[in-house]
Amino acid sequence: MSRLKSSLPESLAPTVKTTIAEWQSGGKMERLWQRDASLWTGDEESKWLGWLDITEEQIAHPVELRNLAKEVWSAGFKDVLLLGMGGSSLCPEVLRMTFGKIAGYPDLHVLDSTDPAQVKAFESKIEIARTLFIVSSKSGSTLEPNIFKQYFFERTKQAVGADKAGSHFIAITDPGSKMQQVAEADRFRHIFFGRPSIGGRYSALSNFGMVPAAVMGVDTKKFLDRTQEMVRACGPTAPVEENPGAVLGIILGTAAHAGRDKLTIITSPDISDLGAWLEQLLAESTGKVGEGIIPVDREELAAPEIYGNDRVFAYIHTEHATDVKQEAKVAALEKARHPVLRISMADVYDLGAEFFRWEIATAVAGSIIGINAFNQPDVEASKIATRNLTSEYERTGSLPAEKPVVEDGGIKLFTDDRNAADLARAAGGDKSLAGYLKAHLGRINAGDYFAVLGYIQMNAEHEKKLQAIRHAVRDKKRVATCLGFGPRFLHSTGQAYKGGPNSGVFLQVTCDDAVDLPVPGQKYTFGVVKAAQARGDFQVLAERGRRASRVHLPDVESGLATLTAAVQKALG
Repeated sequence: MSRLKSSLPESLAPTVKTTIAEWQSGGKMERLWQRDASLWTGDEESKWLGWLDITEEQIAHPVELRNLAKEVWSAGFKDVLLLGMGGSSLCPEVLRMTFGKIAGYPDLHVLDSTDPAQVKAFESKIEIARTLFIVSSKSGSTLEPNIFKQYFFERTKQAVGADKAGSHFIAITDPGSKMQQVAEADRFRHIFFGRPSIGGRYSALSNFGMVPAAVMGVDTKKFLDRTQEMVRACGPTAPVEENPGAVLGIILGTAAHAGRDKLTIITSPDISDLGAWLEQLLAESTGKVGEGIIPVDREELAAPEIYGNDRVFAYIHTEHATDVKQEAKVAALEKARHPVLRISMADVYDLGAEFFRWEIATAVAGSIIGINAFNQPDVEASKIATRNLTSEYERTGSLPAEKPVVEDGGIKLFTDDRNAADLARAAGGDKSLAGYLKAHLGRINAGDYFAVLGYIQMNAEHEKKLQAIRHAVRDKKRVATCLGFGPRFLHSTGQAYKGGPNSGVFLQVTCDDAVDLPVPGQKYTFGVVKAAQARGDFQVLAERGRRASRVHLPDVESGLATLTAAVQKALG
């Protein structure tokens, strides 16, 4: 089983020790397993703890997953395309990125973007007539999986005929959902049910994670048996100081109370995508009512002096994939007395154990912070804002007109009235893009974080360019930085950005779409949906009083180069 070792500064270690003792004397792990809502806010938390025993249930019914894997193989499917968002897509993505293509099984792909170029890129990777589509949506009402289904069901009808299209689709959804109705009407091959008492981000070990795992050839018995070892270790009777999930959660919650509310995630190369799953779990669970932990993923490690006293570092690695340079940088952080948590996994089959450990830890940290760790009120606010905009497009054929604050070299900068007034004052006579970006980035203070929110195609080249921007800001301002691609981050870190501490400075990046795609049965297109999601996201950021600006690129490739140069100039 994976092990946890912590190296904590003297300012933090005594409080952690005291809190462990309080959890032991107060029987708080027993209360957690008893689903005692008063451990959090006394609201509806007890209704959302079905994940505590889901592994045991999955182990008790192994035949269903084994039979599915055999059936998909014998049916001759070459590819599997999972259509999901947030909790329904991030675990399968981690599994795909970690296990890769397993010999003898179809290749799993995961689509969780409404960017039309990205949808088209995934379509070009597959042969539709030999592809199995998994529509993954807990509620069945989430916009993105629904329009993905509409698009690819129409494509499949064209490829194999309307009578056979349904046999190319599987649904994973909660009982009684709209997606169940759609799946039954369209004669899907299978419907696998989630458990209504498990929220999306806690669903990795339910059918939402395990059905895709089985289809792609992961040994789910081995995976779940390893997980069950962690479940037992995190159980209600283990001493708290020996409980791997409780100790981790107590450290995270105590550190957040002490101002160390940025968790920097460091992973060994073979589990590099685990951070994307952890981002959602931590941010969406803890980031609300002005509190929370801000996860920092894929930020390259720098020298210890770059970091302030608002960080905790979690280094998760497998025993046989250690990166020597990465190891040396982590050791330098420990030597400089930054708080470092080391988690050592035997191999990639320990991933399920880590899913469970971090779920327990997040629930514990949420209790210490004093919030409901299982709701996501600000994610819902963004969904409503988006829905209002897409409804207006359906009625009028256009989104509301906008006026940029600055237009320079074809790039437009937008913001709300309050932010516009602040930026105008700070920019003075410099009405250039760089001038306004200097004013915007000048609002970053010690203890803040900077987040780039890219509503553009998520690919290696775009990520490289946006990473360069975040790291330039990190090194100049010496603050934590985040990078998210929309709309996927709306269902993860977006909750903490809007509902968590008001310490974020945001730069949203949108673009004109060179190619757009229709959504069958709707007036709006994928490009319109993406634009509405970006605007809805920005609207809620502004309503929450966040420091936010949006730059719109006419052409994404040349625009990113111009934006990078403007940021560099703004940073001096």
